[in-house]
Amino acid sequence: MLSKADDYPIHQSPEPVAFAGQSRNFYDRYFFNGYDQEEDFFFALAMGIYPQLDVIDAGFSIIRNGVQHNILCSRPLGMERMDTQVGPITLKVIEPLQRLQIDIHVPEHGIEAQLIFHGRAPAQEEPRFTRRHGAQIFMDYTRMTQNGCWEGWVKHQGTHRVIEPQRILGTRDRSWGIRPVGAADTQENPAAPPLSQFYWLWAPINWADGISLYHLNADADGVPWNTDGRYLATAAGQEGESMLSVASRLKFIPGTRHAAAAELFFRRREGGEVHIQLKPRFHFYMKGIGYGHERFAHGTYQGGEANLYEEYVLAEVDDALTLHIQAVCQATMTGDLGEKVGHGVLEQLIVGPHAPSGFRELLDMAPE
Repeated sequence: MLSKADDYPIHQSPEPVAFAGQSRNFYDRYFFNGYDQEEDFFFALAMGIYPQLDVIDAGFSIIRNGVQHNILCSRPLGMERMDTQVGPITLKVIEPLQRLQIDIHVPEHGIEAQLIFHGRAPAQEEPRFTRRHGAQIFMDYTRMTQNGCWEGWVKHQGTHRVIEPQRILGTRDRSWGIRPVGAADTQENPAAPPLSQFYWLWAPINWADGISLYHLNADADGVPWNTDGRYLATAAGQEGESMLSVASRLKFIPGTRHAAAAELFFRRREGGEVHIQLKPRFHFYMKGIGYGHERFAHGTYQGGEANLYEEYVLAEVDDALTLHIQAVCQATMTGDLGEKVGHGVLEQLIVGPHAPSGFRELLDMAPE
């Protein structure tokens, strides 16, 4: 079960705070995104704490006018996990499991912001992610996800934008446990084949009167090893609903592993089905906040305090080489929960074979 303490970066194991443990690859991370329901405006933040590596890092990205602007920061942790400031990026927990604040101060690149996240529904603890690689634990972590809205302001390259919660929605997650972080292990694990397959989808959606969550980790045959789907009404006192079964189907952009469109299928425990269609509007590239970044990958020691600024023109990014994305989507729902229009993201990371998608090799792409 989740507690208020689980919103602070003080975990010692993949369990909630009540349990303790140690691993070189232990991490404790925040993630946020926010998006305009109409315009192509988006922002995201990730902050990771790595107690055994004694490193803390963070990244903030903003998309405006077809360009993704990224600031990546890292510093030694100094064994103080409650100090959640990295260079120009600061994160504060105002009300655990409900309100958190992000402050950004990068005037030399024209980026300043104060953003407050408000949960629209209670945070949801997902099924524990556990995956072995030969004799070693590859992943073992707990994650909670919460959909919400934003208020505050953003200054970017001479513009000042007021962030209004009626218009700017988003999602946050908190995860803690074991993942590959920092420099890779140099010693080969003789019981394990090379890491060459990973299939991941995540689709948190904000609806006018509720939120839905979906995720999928699957093996090369398409068999899920971790998946879940939920719906929660935002009305006070409403109970959330965990689905009996969930599935998804993607239509790929030719020459890529990214979805041109996606469908989610929910089967309710008491009968009835729900169909969600996702139509991507534009892509956010996750390496802008450190995921798989060539230099600022999560947990990588930079030799001291270090900052990096980058820009990506979205129309110029090679999607065949940039696999980890969040597609900002318009969503429509039909079926047993009624007809709805919503907004959200479809996160995608597909590496190696996946039979249902027609992928047979490490990086073959959808046919033209």
